[in-house]
Amino acid sequence: MVRGGGKAAATGRAANGRGPARSRERFLQGEAVEAGVRIPISHSWQRCRALGLSPDQPGLPFRDDFERDARVVRAAVPVLDRLESWFAGTRMNISVADANGTVLLRRFGDASLARSLPAFQRVPGFVFAERYAGTNGIGLALAERQLVQVYGAEHFAERAQGNACRALPVRDPVSGRIEGVLCLGYPRTFEDPALATVIRRAAHAIERRLLGQSSERERALLRAYLDTGAETAAGPHHRLGLGEPALGVRPCDRAVLMEKAVELISWAQRAAVHVALSDGRRVTLVSRPTTTATGVQGFVIEAVLPGPAPHEPFLVPWPAEELPRPVLVPADFAHDAHDAHDSAGSTVAAAAAAGVRASPAVLTATAVPAAAPGSVPGTTAPGLVPLRGGTPGTEPPLPPAEPSARGLVLVGEPHVGRYALAARRRLELLTDASTRIGTTLDVRRTAEELAETAVPRLADHVTIDLPAAVLRGEEAADPFSDLYRTVVHGITDDCPFHPVGKRVDYGPATPHLRCLTGGQAVLEPDLRTAMGWLSHDPPRTEVMVAHVHSLITVPLVARGVVLGVAAFYRGRQPAPFDDDDRSLVQELAGRAALSIDNARRYTRERTMVLTLQRSLLPQGLPDQDAVDVAHRYLPAESDVGGDWYDVIPLSGTRVGLLVGDVVGHGMLSAATMGRLRTAARSFAELDFSPDEVLTHLDNLVGRLDREAPAGGDTGVLGATCLYAVYDPTTQQCTMARAGHPPPALVRPDGTVSFPDLPAGPPLGLGGLPFEAVDIDLPENSRLVLYTDGLIGGRNRDVDLVLDRLRGALATPDRTPEEICETLLDTVAPVHPRDDIALLVARTHALAPHRIATWDLPADPSLVSEVRSSALSRLADWGLEEAGFAAELVLSELVTNAIRHGSGPVRVRLLHGRTLICEVSDGSNTAPHLRRAATTDEGGRGLFLVAQLARSWGTHYIRQGKVIWAECGAEAA
Repeated sequence: MVRGGGKAAATGRAANGRGPARSRERFLQGEAVEAGVRIPISHSWQRCRALGLSPDQPGLPFRDDFERDARVVRAAVPVLDRLESWFAGTRMNISVADANGTVLLRRFGDASLARSLPAFQRVPGFVFAERYAGTNGIGLALAERQLVQVYGAEHFAERAQGNACRALPVRDPVSGRIEGVLCLGYPRTFEDPALATVIRRAAHAIERRLLGQSSERERALLRAYLDTGAETAAGPHHRLGLGEPALGVRPCDRAVLMEKAVELISWAQRAAVHVALSDGRRVTLVSRPTTTATGVQGFVIEAVLPGPAPHEPFLVPWPAEELPRPVLVPADFAHDAHDAHDSAGSTVAAAAAAGVRASPAVLTATAVPAAAPGSVPGTTAPGLVPLRGGTPGTEPPLPPAEPSARGLVLVGEPHVGRYALAARRRLELLTDASTRIGTTLDVRRTAEELAETAVPRLADHVTIDLPAAVLRGEEAADPFSDLYRTVVHGITDDCPFHPVGKRVDYGPATPHLRCLTGGQAVLEPDLRTAMGWLSHDPPRTEVMVAHVHSLITVPLVARGVVLGVAAFYRGRQPAPFDDDDRSLVQELAGRAALSIDNARRYTRERTMVLTLQRSLLPQGLPDQDAVDVAHRYLPAESDVGGDWYDVIPLSGTRVGLLVGDVVGHGMLSAATMGRLRTAARSFAELDFSPDEVLTHLDNLVGRLDREAPAGGDTGVLGATCLYAVYDPTTQQCTMARAGHPPPALVRPDGTVSFPDLPAGPPLGLGGLPFEAVDIDLPENSRLVLYTDGLIGGRNRDVDLVLDRLRGALATPDRTPEEICETLLDTVAPVHPRDDIALLVARTHALAPHRIATWDLPADPSLVSEVRSSALSRLADWGLEEAGFAAELVLSELVTNAIRHGSGPVRVRLLHGRTLICEVSDGSNTAPHLRRAATTDEGGRGLFLVAQLARSWGTHYIRQGKVIWAECGAEAA
């Protein structure tokens, strides 16, 4: 057997307590058996349980007031006669039921079979709707609205366990509504796959005969119109041309005329409308009522075109002798095709005869304003002029009296015209959906666009439930249960739906879960009889029924991934949903699901890149005394880029501030940013000057470009960077930039300036120098470093943005955190198209009493004096415990400077968070740590320094170098 969703289910036959029989037994005992039963059967069993049905209930309701001469009966009798002949001698029983499940016709392959069957299976009148008979072919076909098979123990009733059946709804080809059900019943042993083809062909033949009935009504209307002598009454200039265009009427104008004609028919009143042609002329369409001898009422649409010569005809859809080609039917029912050959009076009917189910859609080549389908006859649509006999109390002008060409355009019944308008509006809705759904890459917003498109033109209320994982960009582990209300949208706010954000759980018989498990839209035309929905949450559904009456649920599935479920409700619109609406909702949901899936995938990719980006940025601020720092990183709305910032503690209480931007967006830019930030930090910690750091970065970017695959797009297109080093002991900042925007400097008095730094080329160009500039920064100054995402953007004047930045920074005494918030609120674009990295530093100065400096000539005898003075200063600072280590470190560093360097020698002690010992000299020779052999007399000085100090190193100044060591004793 095969599941409704297309997946094989090894259920076996209903024999010996195995397969469906065993599953049914377990279900009746209250066990979960969905995995062993086809999805439509499982859903039907659940509904039977909700209805309180019993498998051994005695009988079915019988109706003797059913319409014995219904349209479907007249259409089905010849087809059932041939089926009876076809299956002669077999135990096949053939039934036709109406749209309520009442059996209207019954035939048997073997006459003796009727005598052996229970009474309810012998004669018409018994009702096989699911709510009375449980799971059976007729009831399930009406519930599922498609071809179904029920085999043996899949029947809910005990009495039907030995039978099998196939059933298929029969639809009106014009309206698409279900007129009845054709059912073939047979013993389980008679199963044959060919029966599916037979029942489809037979149902198709019945539908062709239904179309023939509609065509006959329209032909009768045309004959009635011609028999009235309309040609004589219209005057000598009336010409009835069959299928030929009037002089100068273009094809596009003809399409507009046909659509207006359909609109006139749908309004069911005498009226006229003026239609402007593309060449400036105007045609008047006039609707006239006509009635056949049998009482069929319809309308005829005539066209009046002023000006052409009398001999030139106007148009009707086709010549009367040129009949539309019928749809092919099975060979066994081929003689039914003659019914389609009689259809010549209506474009709508002819389109249906040509195989178009929603036939009026053929007329929708050009959209024109029209009244809503189902409008009350007697009211006037916009643009329509009522004629005599129309709206009482009006005296409209008659068509022009000058010589004119007149002709028949269309004849039909009002309800057919309404079907045409409804089909056109469905097409317009789909066209609108293609432009309104998926305008962003946001999952929630895309779901809202689906709801906004459907309300109010299709539904009064729409709810959409998505798993939380989908909102995060992931695939849901259990999309059937992990659902959260994501969208609630309707014409009013008083409908008691679950609020947005609430988790929703659906029972197994609810339409929501049925559509998720079956993969197709589920239609519930009347919610008052939808027991699976009503029994899920009785208190809530009782209140809901007062607001809504019809429901379509549809799964949101794209590329095999279940994304959620959407529910469309009608409350104020009187007409319930039908199968055309279900098809439309399925199409809308399919388009929306693709857009939601695109947004979900984008969200996932963006989350991955953003996670990578944030993991490569500093995870915290280092401890240092030079500046107070605040930072922000704001990713672009569309994609993540390669902006970064960094704060790097340096020797001598200095601090390095870095801001950079890698060109481009996406994973590559984020990864490249991480590589450049790591390299920049390493170069900075080697105590290179800002211009040297940029030079090394420039070489690195050039090397990365050269290493990129030939012809690929994975190379680094470039990057910009700004590096500043602030020294709190001198209150001086050294800065250099590589194609980066200059920083903003806020003085303590609130004065804002943009230092004139040499721009320097972007990183990666190579061969061009970078230049560093020294700037004095008094204590309590603010240094604002940013990337171009803060001031750039499409349609933004950079000069105006810089003026806004200057104004936002002009307020003194604000903390770096406050400055960051202000800039993002007032200067940053509302929808940033590029990343924004922002770094704000408020400067501090190291107090003079925490700095001790001695200048020495290159004389080794003075080393002892330096040690003594240093110990005295440490005592003043309360750092006596650090005296031993500091004395040894200073002794070694000063001795090395005098012995291996050049004068003058300067010794400096800095009392910050830790004790820092510095010795500078005029030589550029760097010391190297080495391990002395046991026989060496020297070479152990720097080794001792490395053991006694927490860290040590060298940095170069304009005249010489500085060797420093940081002692581990904390400041008192």
